[in-house]
Amino acid sequence: MAEAIISAVSEVADKENFKEVKSVLVLVGELQQVDREVLKFAITQLRPDKLAKTRFIIRVVRASFTCKACGHKWPFRESVLQDWVKEAIHFVPEVAHAYIRCPVCGSPDFEISGGRGVWIAGIRGER
Repeated sequence: MAEAIISAVSEVADKENFKEVKSVLVLVGELQQVDREVLKFAITQLRPDKLAKTRFIIRVVRASFTCKACGHKWPFRESVLQDWVKEAIHFVPEVAHAYIRCPVCGSPDFEISGGRGVWIAGIRGER
């Protein structure tokens, strides 16, 4: 994952003719179960010299759900689940439907509306 981030940042920096990349904002969905410190360490170990001074900011995007039946939205952290279930959902988010119900109408038909994936949200550079 760190290699992919570095590769994408390098590609954008080249395309934008940046002499220096000042900062990179990486967003990590809560359900991805990515350790931010490990990711940051991997980035610092793998980055090329041209990104040596770049500040990598890694933030977690909290998971949220939207009920397809009634439209209610709620955050993952408010779901009342046993720890082992939360852990299973972190590893395979699709199993959430087996354990979580809408807190308003009880429907198991919901979408994961936030907190999945890893993406670069911003790159700030100097030309």
